[in-house]
Amino acid sequence: MYVDSRTDRSFVRGRAALAAGVLGLLLAVGGCGASGDSSGSNEKAADGKAAPREGFADGPDGAGADEGRAASSAGERADGKPSGSKAAPKPGAAATHVIRTATLSVEVRSVPKAVAAARGVAEGAGGLVATENTERLDDTYETSHLVLRVPQDRFQEVLRELAGSGKLLSRTSNAKDVTDQVVDVDSRIATQRASVARVRELMDRAEKISDVVALEGELSSRQSDLESLLAQQSSLKDRTSLATITLDLTPPDAPDDDGREEDAGFLDALGGGWGAFVTMLRWVAVAFGAALPFLLTGALALLVWRALRRRGAARTAAPAGTPEKEGTPAP
Repeated sequence: MYVDSRTDRSFVRGRAALAAGVLGLLLAVGGCGASGDSSGSNEKAADGKAAPREGFADGPDGAGADEGRAASSAGERADGKPSGSKAAPKPGAAATHVIRTATLSVEVRSVPKAVAAARGVAEGAGGLVATENTERLDDTYETSHLVLRVPQDRFQEVLRELAGSGKLLSRTSNAKDVTDQVVDVDSRIATQRASVARVRELMDRAEKISDVVALEGELSSRQSDLESLLAQQSSLKDRTSLATITLDLTPPDAPDDDGREEDAGFLDALGGGWGAFVTMLRWVAVAFGAALPFLLTGALALLVWRALRRRGAARTAAPAGTPEKEGTPAP
C-alpha cells in the first residue's frame, strides 16, 4: 500500500509537471504572437500618422514641408511639368515700359539760333519737334517754347546737349513705370478680341432676325471697347518709345511773366526816365507838327488884318486934316 501510494503521488506530480509545462509553452507562444501583433499594429499606426502628416500637415514640424509639397503639386498640375523644375520666364516678362519726361529752361543769346540748334539735335537723334511757339514780348525780347520727342535710348544725351546750349536756369526730369498698365491693356485686348470673335461666330449661326439684330448690337459694343483699348495701347506705345522734352528758351535780361524786369537799379531807373523824356519830346514834336499849318495860317491872317487896319486908319486921318487948312484967315 505504501508503495502504491508513492507511485500514485509520483504519477500525479508528473502529470502536474507536464500540465505546467504545456501551459507554460502555450503562454510563451501566445506572448510572442501578441508582441508580433502589437508591433505590427504600432507600425501601421505610425504609417497612418505619417501619411496624414505628409498630405495634410497635421504635425507642427512638417507644416512648411507640406506647404511646399502642396505648392509643388499645384504647379505640376497647372504647368504639366515636374514640381522640382521651375517654369522658365516668358521673353516679354522682363521688359519694362517707362514714360520719361523732362523740362528745361535755358537762357541763350540768340533765340532763333537756339531754336534751330534744338531742332537739329532732336532730328539728329531720330526724334521730332512736336510743338514750337515763338513769342515776341517787345521790340527787344523774344522767347520760344518747344516740345521735343526723342527716342528713349537717346534721352539723356539730348538733355545734355540742350542744357549745354546756354545758361541752364532750371531742369526737371520724371520717369513713370507703366509696365503693369501695358500688360493689363494687352491682356484686355486679347480677351476682347476673343469675345468679338465669339459674337461673330454666333452671328454666323443665327437664323432669326431678332437674334441677328441683338448680336449686331452686342458686336458693336464690344468692337467699340476693343477700339478704345487699342487706342490706349497705341498711346502707351508712343509715350514709352519716345520721351518728351519741354524746352523754354529766353534771352538775357528778358522780363518775367508779369512784364517787370528783375533787380531794377539806379541805372535802370535813369534809363527809364530818359526814355520817358525822349518819348515826351517826341510827342510834343508830333503835336507841334500837327498844329503848325494852323498856326501859320492864323499868323498870316493876323498880319493881313493888321495891314488892312493900318491902311484904313491912314485914309481916315487924311480927309480930317484938309478943312483945317482952308479955314485959316488970310494975312
